[in-house]
Amino acid sequence: MADIEFRVVSDRREGLLLELGRLIVASGFTLQRQRMTRSDEGVVLTMVVRGPEQNLLALEDRLGSHPIVQSFEATSVDAAAAAAPPAPEPARPRTLLSEARPEPSGAAPDPGRVEALLGALAREYPDVFNRMLAFEHEVSSAHREATSRYAGTRLGAWIYKRDYTLGARLNLADSIRHIALPAMRQLLRGTELDGETLRIKDSPFTGVGLHRGTSCHFLRGCLEGLLNEPGHLGRPRVVETFCRNTGADACIFTFAA
Repeated sequence: MADIEFRVVSDRREGLLLELGRLIVASGFTLQRQRMTRSDEGVVLTMVVRGPEQNLLALEDRLGSHPIVQSFEATSVDAAAAAAPPAPEPARPRTLLSEARPEPSGAAPDPGRVEALLGALAREYPDVFNRMLAFEHEVSSAHREATSRYAGTRLGAWIYKRDYTLGARLNLADSIRHIALPAMRQLLRGTELDGETLRIKDSPFTGVGLHRGTSCHFLRGCLEGLLNEPGHLGRPRVVETFCRNTGADACIFTFAA
């Protein structure tokens, strides 16, 4: 369960709490407390909600797309408390912090920046690459690979839950063919299955100068999210064995249980 604080800005007060409260309940969350004030931005509604973390992306998408919501920010309650200054200071933008899934080696991802991105990815899916490339430009080079891969795993898990969660429990080979392949084709139509490897001819992450070596960390993470989310496969490993960013004619991903 996650405790999340939302700060919503609207141009109307009447019915604001009632309408957003319905979205919160419909997403499996409960409203813990709320406060409504006026500012130069408009009507500001601050809500603390509690609910299942796996439903958070859907709730953010509903809030962000609601016609009476002009903007909203989110943060975990624990993270907000830990970061709180000793004395009050002017409000500043906040991002949702969730538990990081650190890489086995190298720099850890920046989960706060990813959480702030996920609602936009869900709204724009499958046309996510312009936003992802802009996002990669904003992330520091030290954290870019891990953060991009982490964003991919979160989106891949969301795609699985949206489109494939009611399917049969497939083995790894069938999961690649019937889940990973069609899901990636939604993102990149040139995706092909070559034996037990996945080939992508036109990855948008190659040749843009953001990575040395392999560059499709977001796509790798997305494949991991799609295959790891079912749970019964364990945690299959995905490796980008060839990449157009290093001179190959296609980006090739291999899988291992």
